[in-house]
Amino acid sequence: MTASVPDLLRLVAVPVLGWAAWRDIKTRRVPNRTWLPLLGVAVVALALEAWQVWTGTTVGYVDERAYFLRVTISLGFVIPLSYGFWWIGGFGGADAKALITLAVLFPTFPAYLFPDFALPVVVPTLGVFAMTVLSNTVVVGLFYPVALTLRNAAGGHMAKAMVIGRPVATGRITGEYGRLLQTPEGFTRRGLDLDALRMYLTWRGASFAELRADPNEYRDPTSIPAETNPPGDGAITVADGGRPAAEGDAPAGDPPADADGEDTPEGAEFTDPWGADRFLEEIDGSAYGTTPEQLRGGLAVLTSDEEVWITPGIPFLVPMFLGLALGLTYGDVLYATIEGLGVL
Repeated sequence: MTASVPDLLRLVAVPVLGWAAWRDIKTRRVPNRTWLPLLGVAVVALALEAWQVWTGTTVGYVDERAYFLRVTISLGFVIPLSYGFWWIGGFGGADAKALITLAVLFPTFPAYLFPDFALPVVVPTLGVFAMTVLSNTVVVGLFYPVALTLRNAAGGHMAKAMVIGRPVATGRITGEYGRLLQTPEGFTRRGLDLDALRMYLTWRGASFAELRADPNEYRDPTSIPAETNPPGDGAITVADGGRPAAEGDAPAGDPPADADGEDTPEGAEFTDPWGADRFLEEIDGSAYGTTPEQLRGGLAVLTSDEEVWITPGIPFLVPMFLGLALGLTYGDVLYATIEGLGVL
């Protein structure tokens, strides 16, 4: 294989983004330190390539004006677009950082020459590789709801949420990432974030099993200890989602008594059910945008239903990694499709 030094340097993005995608599946969290070394490589590759184009020392003919226009589009459009998607909640922080890094690393299409062929195969007229990665990511992501629907249908899970979610046994909910698709009133796309649920359990020092064993008692805000715990970030670190069992703890399902030593009457009304307002006021920052109403509604569903629907969401770095791999080999899938249909 023959390629320029900048294009060879850019291939380091493949294993790095592949590792980040794996982390995204397993933990929904990618360390910030992942992107800084890759961004350093990106700056070096871009500076070297820009100098080669400016001085005319590149291998093969390169249109100088077209090259710098593509760099301008990648840096001046893709980067603000990535930040904008993060700002409105369309991207997670790691997703935005990954795309920003790719915009610096791949402002133009790389070229990898083999004896009988060259990669990528399909190069669009625009020629901004970061845009191709983004469009490939969208195309790959479109297959996710199709696969999810077919999986649910094959399992006999027919419901309104089958296109975007899947059913989960409620007892296992704290071992899942995603968002609840139910409220006491029915289907919703803005249900309780499961990271926020784990933060809440950690904050009040209770396990999910304890809440389900006696929801009426735990709905009483006076059952919350005077001294609460730091909520953490909601990552799956404890099997039950609350705090690890300590010596002397009451067994799961043995709820605390109220101030009078009596169980809370069923159906009792409280000014702050579940202590939702107190939780969101005490924690440092936001619980992934959770409102008191979302928390109360989610807890009501999770302590009453044996099976719930959740949307795991698409770990965006997974289709982005596949979009990068497609871009480096086949090229721009969307451009090829539109061209094949005779639109271009």
